[in-house]
Amino acid sequence: MKRSSGPMMGIVLLLIAAGCGDTADRTSEPADEPENGLTAFEEEHGIGPFTEEVALGPEIDEEMARMGQEVFEFNCEACHALDERFVGPPLGNILDIRSPTFVMNMIMNPSEMAQRHPVVQELLREYPVVMPYQNISEEQARAIVEYLRDANP
Repeated sequence: MKRSSGPMMGIVLLLIAAGCGDTADRTSEPADEPENGLTAFEEEHGIGPFTEEVALGPEIDEEMARMGQEVFEFNCEACHALDERFVGPPLGNILDIRSPTFVMNMIMNPSEMAQRHPVVQELLREYPVVMPYQNISEEQARAIVEYLRDANP
């Protein structure tokens, strides 16, 4: 007894045709990502290990600020000053301009920030040296932010 494969073939063709609809109104990127591929969070807070906003306490942690000063003087001072242009931009008022999370992501992930973040790409037009990776821990990055917060001229 032979069975006809006609009805089964019709169902298969119908399913294939339904899956081949018009793709003109489909987008290649999710709606929450801008054209550069960054999320809204990454636009504001940078690209790096800090994927949630870092909240600063109301008071400066003096011990953490001292640790941050030591790390800053050893790793950052060759290129950055607090109140004057140097190899890199002055950092004394950076927390008035950028979020603490942005600063910490820049410290820990300078290469990708330079390659992908529009703010950093704009800075590279004025300061053409890419910040080198300094092997700074999350704790040290947070301490540098506390130091910059305390040292704001």
